[in-house]
Amino acid sequence: MQGKPFHVLNRVLDGAIGSAVQSYATEKALEIQRRRQEYLAFVAHDLRTPLNAIALSVKVLELLLAQNNSTTPETTQKLNTLTRNVRRVHDFIGKILEENLHVDSEDGVKLERREIDLWPLVETIIHELHPVAGSNTTRLTNSVADDIAVYADANLIRRVLQNLIANAINYAPRGEVIIGAQVIEIGVECFVRDNGEGIPPGRCSTVFDKHETDPDKEGGLGLGLAIVKTFVEAHGGTVLVESELGVGTVFRFTLPRKG
Repeated sequence: MQGKPFHVLNRVLDGAIGSAVQSYATEKALEIQRRRQEYLAFVAHDLRTPLNAIALSVKVLELLLAQNNSTTPETTQKLNTLTRNVRRVHDFIGKILEENLHVDSEDGVKLERREIDLWPLVETIIHELHPVAGSNTTRLTNSVADDIAVYADANLIRRVLQNLIANAINYAPRGEVIIGAQVIEIGVECFVRDNGEGIPPGRCSTVFDKHETDPDKEGGLGLGLAIVKTFVEAHGGTVLVESELGVGTVFRFTLPRKG
């Protein structure tokens, strides 16, 4: 092909290629933005658990000081300042979540794997959540054997356990939450079991869906268990729930071992 037809075809092809490249670049930019928004929403959600623990610790400290007649104008001022700042951070996290809850599920999670001993990790999380459990008089029990280790991203697994344990505390006031693990053929199966009110059968199949919340519980955003599912599956594992009304609930998830 030569002459004018060739030049016309060449311009059409150039235009098509340019449009395709621009469309691809735009799509990738939107995907990156979406993943950043999703990650921000996940992090903001997870910050609520330690923040609630801090707020409850401040209240306990106020009560202890009052009971011991140790309250002074200086301690009162510092506690009030701490309370105001905790409330300010809580409101800020709420705004972040409101602005980012529309994003779709994340397609990939970057992992920084290393061998993690589970017992000390669970023990640390129990210590951090003690103020939350104490407010509900919920007993937390670490039944993980001290020789079980997983090959995983420590930060993500910490967030998985924090979400599951905090969720169990919420459903088992004045009850008990047991965290355990066992070595299985494909790796390690971890579980968080409570003897709380249980989940209605109709909700068990949707509890891991984003924005799925319990209509009987206020303040839920439907992100906690979606985070659990995303992070466990990023490790190649699976997560499931077993529950019976009036008996309790157990969440199980699998993680790989090194080698």
